[in-house]
Amino acid sequence: MRKILVVVDMQNDFVTGALGTPEAQAMLPALLDYVEHFPGQIVFTLDTHGEDYLNSREGRQLPVVHCVKDTDGWKLVDPLQAFAQAHSCQIFCKKTFGSAELAQWLQTEHETDPIGEILLAGVCTDICVISNAMTIRSFLPEVPIGIVANCCAGVTPQRHQTALDAMESCQMQILSSNDSGASL
Repeated sequence: MRKILVVVDMQNDFVTGALGTPEAQAMLPALLDYVEHFPGQIVFTLDTHGEDYLNSREGRQLPVVHCVKDTDGWKLVDPLQAFAQAHSCQIFCKKTFGSAELAQWLQTEHETDPIGEILLAGVCTDICVISNAMTIRSFLPEVPIGIVANCCAGVTPQRHQTALDAMESCQMQILSSNDSGASL
C-alpha cells in the first residue's frame, strides 16, 4: 500500500517571515532531506489569508498579518516550491488550521487506491500540524498516521512537545526522519 506525506504550511512567513522561528529554520534541512527521499506521494498545504486578515477571528486572536495569498510570505520556501513544481504535487490552500478539503481528498484517494499510512511534517506542530492530523484521523480512522517529529516545529519547543504528546495520545506514531523505512 502507498504512503502519503503531508507537508504542512512550510511557507516563507512561517520560516523566515512574519511568524518565522529559529526552530522552523533549524528543522528545514532535515525536512528537505526527508522530502527528497520520501518513498511515496507528497502533498502540501498553504495557510491562506486575504487582505482582510486582521478582521477575521484568527486575525483578532493573532494580529500578525501573514500568508496573504500571492505574497512572498504565502509561498512555499524556495526548495519546497521547486520540488512541488517539479513533481506536480497537489497543494491545498486552507483558510483555517485544519483542511477538510485535504482530509476529504485523502478519503477519496483511499477509497480508490488504499493508503497504507499518512505522515505529517511541517509547522506549526501545535496549531496546523495537529489540526490536520486530527482532521485526517476523523476521515480515515483506520489508516495509520505518523508525525515526523524532527521535521516539525512548534511556536515554542514546549508547545511542539505538548502537541506531539497529544497526537501520540490519539494513537498517532511519533517518528523521526531516520524511521523512513519503518511501517506504522
